[in-house]
Amino acid sequence: MDRSAIRRLLDAVQAGNVSVDSALDTLRDLPYEDLGFARIDHHRAVRRGQPEVVYCPGKQPEHIAEIVVRLAAVNPVVLATRADAAAFEAVRGACPAACYDPVSRLIRVGQPLPALGNGTVAVVSAGTSDLPVAEEAAGTLIAFGHEVHRVFDVGVAGLHRLLGHLPTLREADVAIVVAGMDGALPSVVGGLLEQPVIAVPTSVGYGASFGGLAALLSMLNSCAAGVAVVNIDNGFGAARLADAIVRGFARRSARSGQPIGEMSR
Repeated sequence: MDRSAIRRLLDAVQAGNVSVDSALDTLRDLPYEDLGFARIDHHRAVRRGQPEVVYCPGKQPEHIAEIVVRLAAVNPVVLATRADAAAFEAVRGACPAACYDPVSRLIRVGQPLPALGNGTVAVVSAGTSDLPVAEEAAGTLIAFGHEVHRVFDVGVAGLHRLLGHLPTLREADVAIVVAGMDGALPSVVGGLLEQPVIAVPTSVGYGASFGGLAALLSMLNSCAAGVAVVNIDNGFGAARLADAIVRGFARRSARSGQPIGEMSR
């Protein structure tokens, strides 16, 4: 339940179409619902613009399914990250319409609604080995209602592959750049674009990459000023940051009357 849903409910009460008792029943689980093994934050969409997302590792499949069912009761789209086949089978048993992408390891229940504004996000990967993280970012953004442009396998070992996609990247409002090994690609993209760039280091690489630490340090030391960096393999976190940026553009656009694309440039 987000701010728009609460406003519609209050308008219905004001108009006499919904009783006060019925409205109280609808709101009774705000701000959270206690399941014993989990406390579901139904208030998160009101505070942050998106509902709680389920992080699957460490949770029992039946617990994941129960959390998803409760979230789906009050949200048009529910997302679960880092899910395996067992988690999906449990969720699908409770929500037959659930879908699962084994590359991104995302479970989604419900159909995405258009996000506030009409911004787009480019998701760029250095190599094919980075696709699980890149697709986690892309799938999360799609679930949040954003348009996504994928530009994959354009790392610095063959930089000419990236240059052919510059028009696409320059049309985006935010770019997420995913890379392992030396982690150099976000600096290149950050030096070519004026839009916000979010760098995601991955754990792809040989021994001295230290499970993504080398890429993380490289991105933190980017000579392209203003590149934001999230944690290793955190495609979801990058997508959530991009969502917040685009929604911020949309709110400013609504106040100023300018199209969102002009607000990000």
